[in-house]
Amino acid sequence: MKEKRERKLAFPHTFVILFCIIALMAVCSYVIPAGSYERIFNETANRNVVDPNSFTYVEQSPVSFFSFLHAIPNGMVEVADIMVFIFVVGGAFNIITQTGAMENGIKKLAYRLQGREKIIIPLMMFVFSLGGATFGMSEETIIFIPIGIALARALGYDAIVGMAMVTFGAAIGFSSGFLNPFTVGVAQKIAELPTFSGMPLRIAVWLVMVVVVPLCILRYANKVRKNPECSYVRDLELAQKDKKITIEDVPLRSRDILVLLTLAGGLIIIVVGVMKFGWGVLDIAAVFLGMGILGGILGGTQPNQMARDFIAGAKDIAMGALIVGIARGILVVMSEGQILDTIVHALATLISGLPKAVAAEGMLIVQCVINFFIPSGSGQASTTMPIMTPLADIVGISRQTAVLAFQFGDGFTNAIIPTHGTLCASLGVAGIPFNKWFKFALPVVAVELLICSAFVIFAPVTVYGPL
Repeated sequence: MKEKRERKLAFPHTFVILFCIIALMAVCSYVIPAGSYERIFNETANRNVVDPNSFTYVEQSPVSFFSFLHAIPNGMVEVADIMVFIFVVGGAFNIITQTGAMENGIKKLAYRLQGREKIIIPLMMFVFSLGGATFGMSEETIIFIPIGIALARALGYDAIVGMAMVTFGAAIGFSSGFLNPFTVGVAQKIAELPTFSGMPLRIAVWLVMVVVVPLCILRYANKVRKNPECSYVRDLELAQKDKKITIEDVPLRSRDILVLLTLAGGLIIIVVGVMKFGWGVLDIAAVFLGMGILGGILGGTQPNQMARDFIAGAKDIAMGALIVGIARGILVVMSEGQILDTIVHALATLISGLPKAVAAEGMLIVQCVINFFIPSGSGQASTTMPIMTPLADIVGISRQTAVLAFQFGDGFTNAIIPTHGTLCASLGVAGIPFNKWFKFALPVVAVELLICSAFVIFAPVTVYGPL
């Protein structure tokens, strides 16, 4: 009887959730009127953007059952580069992991941090926030999830803490975005604002987040350290107890040092490549493949074993890669059914004519809602900013405030929406069920959004301008 009850109350698998959302959007294509904006090329932003005055209702194009089934493979094709990135990084990283160098390095670090465990969470989050703020670190965080989890477990925490250090750390910088080229950079170009103008307020947001969010993570982490039964993923921790790294003052072998230097050097090359040469995910995957091969050679791994380690790593991360493709199916269905633009138009219409402060908050809420359907930062900017820019002019708030509302709405909710490919891939790597992560992350995101709301109200009150 108890076993039957547990089955009945089981939370749906992430695949099931995404499939249901795709099905819902397919049904909506029969109910929501089809509409479309014209896309025009914006030379300033160097991309196609929406013409805000061009919305028209068009002939209904409901998604057929066969097209609905097509959405998932079509979605996988559209994000094939990201899926390849995940598979290659997972395989290459496992080659490095199997040399034992990373485990020994974490043991050494954990030993040195005994008695000062609490500093590692804010310190790691600060470092990753710089990556998010400067070169828009997002998909790149996936490669750090296993390191974060291994370190967290060695210090007495759980997998959620390990993942939170990385993902929330990068999200703080990405969403505050004082130098984020993929969100603020694109949005400001479309809004015809000087690139990265208005930076002082965004730095203030980042500083507040860097202080407040780690405190939220520490609150949970301390509970888990005092009583492991408080962990939201206690079953996962018990199942993977053999993967827990003990705290030891192990001597690092010369081959360990060489492998760790290869890993560090590769990450530096990736940062430089992204910032200076605009590398994409396939460029990063290529560097990681090189790191894996070189690390395996320096670590003394035979070629055949390297191949087996690569396959095992790719297999372990397969769920995360597949989730990215399935999640993309939502956007495929909405685009084919021509209901995406209708939803965006309806949400924009809701906030027109509101008082300044209320309209600014309305923009934030609208961007949060749209982010569920368009989780790509630059994609959301290209779709919504051409609409929000003239709307801001009509309402009487600055365009800089509209950009602020966009970057907050686009970024912070990424930690809880099942349509965000990077989040789902990270959960797949970590082995954390979506519902367990959602339970942990929702209060943190709520605190972040309260802070965002305060700054969005502050912006029009102080006439937050272009510079």
